[in-house]
Amino acid sequence: MAGRDPFDYPRDWEADVVLSDGGTVHLRPVVPTDADGLVAFHAKLSERTRYFRYFGAYPRIPERDLKRFSTVDHHDRVAFAAFLGDDIVAVGRYERLDHGPSAEVAFVVSDAHQGRGLGSILLEHLAAAASECGLRRFVAEVLAENAAMVRVFRDAGYQVSREIEEGVLHLEFDIDPTEESLAVARSREQAAEARSVHNLLHPSSVAVIGASTEPGKVGHVAFVNLLAAAFTGTVYPVNPEHHSVRGVRAYPSVLDIPDPVDLALVAVPAEAVESVLDACLAKGVKTLLIVSGGFAEAGAHGLHAELRLVGEARAHGMRVVGPNALGVLNTAPGIRLNATLAPRLPARGRTGFFCQSGALGTAILADAEARGLGLSTFVSAGNRADVSGNDLLQYWETDPDTDLVLLYLESFGNPRKFARLARRLARTKPIVAVKSGRHAVRPQLAATSTEIDEASVQALFEQAGVVRVESLAQLFDTALVFAHQPLPAGPRVGIVGNSSAIGLLAADTARMQGLRLASDPVDVGPQAAPEEFAKAVGEALTSPDTDALVVVFAPPVAIPGTAYARALRETVVELGQRKPIVSTFLAAEGVPDELAVLSGDGVPTRGSIPSYPSPERAVIALARVIRYAAWRQRPQGTLVRPAGIHTEQAQGLVRELLESESGKTTLLSDADVVRLLGCYGIDVVPFRIVSTVDDAVAAAGELGYPVTLKAVDERLRGRPDLAGVRLDLASEDAVRTAYEMLREVSGDDDVYVQRMAPKGLSCVIGLQDDPSFGTLVSFGLSGLVSTLLGDRAYRAVPLTDVDAATLLREPRTAPLLTGYRGDEPADLAALQDTVLRVATLAEDNPEVRSLVLDPILASPDGAFVANARLVLGAPPSRPDTGPRRLRAINPQD
Repeated sequence: MAGRDPFDYPRDWEADVVLSDGGTVHLRPVVPTDADGLVAFHAKLSERTRYFRYFGAYPRIPERDLKRFSTVDHHDRVAFAAFLGDDIVAVGRYERLDHGPSAEVAFVVSDAHQGRGLGSILLEHLAAAASECGLRRFVAEVLAENAAMVRVFRDAGYQVSREIEEGVLHLEFDIDPTEESLAVARSREQAAEARSVHNLLHPSSVAVIGASTEPGKVGHVAFVNLLAAAFTGTVYPVNPEHHSVRGVRAYPSVLDIPDPVDLALVAVPAEAVESVLDACLAKGVKTLLIVSGGFAEAGAHGLHAELRLVGEARAHGMRVVGPNALGVLNTAPGIRLNATLAPRLPARGRTGFFCQSGALGTAILADAEARGLGLSTFVSAGNRADVSGNDLLQYWETDPDTDLVLLYLESFGNPRKFARLARRLARTKPIVAVKSGRHAVRPQLAATSTEIDEASVQALFEQAGVVRVESLAQLFDTALVFAHQPLPAGPRVGIVGNSSAIGLLAADTARMQGLRLASDPVDVGPQAAPEEFAKAVGEALTSPDTDALVVVFAPPVAIPGTAYARALRETVVELGQRKPIVSTFLAAEGVPDELAVLSGDGVPTRGSIPSYPSPERAVIALARVIRYAAWRQRPQGTLVRPAGIHTEQAQGLVRELLESESGKTTLLSDADVVRLLGCYGIDVVPFRIVSTVDDAVAAAGELGYPVTLKAVDERLRGRPDLAGVRLDLASEDAVRTAYEMLREVSGDDDVYVQRMAPKGLSCVIGLQDDPSFGTLVSFGLSGLVSTLLGDRAYRAVPLTDVDAATLLREPRTAPLLTGYRGDEPADLAALQDTVLRVATLAEDNPEVRSLVLDPILASPDGAFVANARLVLGAPPSRPDTGPRRLRAINPQD
């Protein structure tokens, strides 16, 4: 049996995991060379902890037990150890009972690390390994007085049965993930990863390693910026050549600093970072911020150094920002952290910003200041070797100081996780994202011959509730509305101005953006006084037909425009702000002083009216906010697993097929495709493959007339003139004639004989991988025109019922399914059920790299799959399934 070698375990069982206090450990299966580490671990356990684990004193591990503990087969007997550096800090194990589907599970955590969530993490990883090895149930014996261990089992989200006898609790539970157990794991993941970012953004002390006395050096800039921001904690310059930097006592090494260090900002050459890391690990620094370059961005050698650095840091409990990062900042009055290379701490606001690009970071901060957009926190992660945008999404979800999230992304470390986190966060806080490299987003192992068009990319972001923009200018345009204005109740837009020409430009743009005009634009004329102008604005705002307002203004010659701006602001404040307003005022970009509502520290805040140089930009920014508000108002939908699915059978079949192909990517045979699809309740219209005309006649009789014949030869796929005879073959003679014709054009004896499905519209459902979004489900109508136009809709898995329903209605040709020009509508419920079954198959089996159901004949009687092609291969390296873990340290990530 695979895995019997005690050193041979599945490499994907290793994981770096974030603990509840934000620290990290490395988890991996136990191997025989861990024996000494297990002895040392056991020696540090208190008598009470040993008693709880072994039900007795057990002061030392006998040689016989040590061999059994350290030598396991990674199948029937599995053990995981959690490592902090070279030290084992927790151990969990299970042993199969009587060769059956149950196993006894137990774990123990060192006293110094109890209360950090290690017990629940070990349980998650043991359960995942057990499921992979065919186990279905865990049993555990726990002393009733061991409240902490009982709590681990009780709070995991499983249905646990309990019996007590002589002070010992006997616990049993199925280990298949439940909705509750998954919710528990996700909640713990969010809290732990948010805590790790909190530690980064709320340090009590910062060491600047490489703090220089020379003004032009990066280390000098970073140190001066921390001091200039009036950081409320302690700053320690580290410089082995000087006793002080800018009058502050310096230390030769971080190890010489007498007090704890929470954050180390590293500004030394790349070749010196490894020795700095060693000192920081010994010091117990919580987070490493590396502004130094010369790593992955510099080539293969730098990438190797970067991966080694992050692996070492995580294994010793430390998170890493960077390398090649601009830095991090927190404007909270109690923190005032500017650990960046940007010269000033931004104005305080309620917007969080994650920027992957270090080079753009300074410009972004300057632009935010110029536009009047205050920030709560900012992270520029550079190479994003460890801390990523996903970590920040986890933090901002529960950060009371952040109401709006801005992202500048060059790539996704884990697209499936990004979509999951964004969808959850966007329900309460808007997310606006610039995704660069938009034209590089191409399917891999595409299930169709088409690329994902731009409209579909937009739909995928909107599925997750993310407001996607194309440039940094558009990012700030949109952010100003979200930051300062309320969300609209609907799409009806009023337009008020003193120029009919500008008003018409705004109206045309609104129509192009799919908005509804509440009325014709109101033009008060260029000679109207400020009071008249403000009155018209007030009437539009109080109209029940208006959900949002665009104010357009061209300065008159006689009266200063500032008077109109003040009148506008005063009217809005007097009426009480309930509807969003954007403006084109004084040709200003941002929030001019006359339209600003200032906070106590003089920063524009809620109620300030953003201004744009053109009406088009104002309306487009407002349109994005309106679409987001509509997304939030729509039903969220629920994740659905259709009935009649046999997951275990499917996963066993997938493993069997991959093993037979030595794990290589392979196109499955028709019979194997039918078997796998059948596990998910997706039936292919019955067919036979025959090699003689007599067999074709016999198959037609067995399947039942009428039938259709199709060529088996792959070279003829996609050629309707050769690939099949699309006729109702209702007699033996018709079958013989069709067979001979196909044999002649294909040069192949083998043909399909398939029962005729009910007539219907030919559709296609597919699965494919995408580097930005993970696994996608696609839908469209079959045929040359749809292919030529790229008329496909896409959704990222997992799909809710709402996602599946909207997917079917999104292609431009979709009205053909709903009774276009009086035709009888197709059974959309049956199509939606098929979409959900395909999505579930993808969720359960990441080894399915592409799938095409084409054609699916959609008729009033149902949806009938006539043909299917499926490719299996190694699963993608960045899944978002299974137990909690950090993104793998992999060059491809």
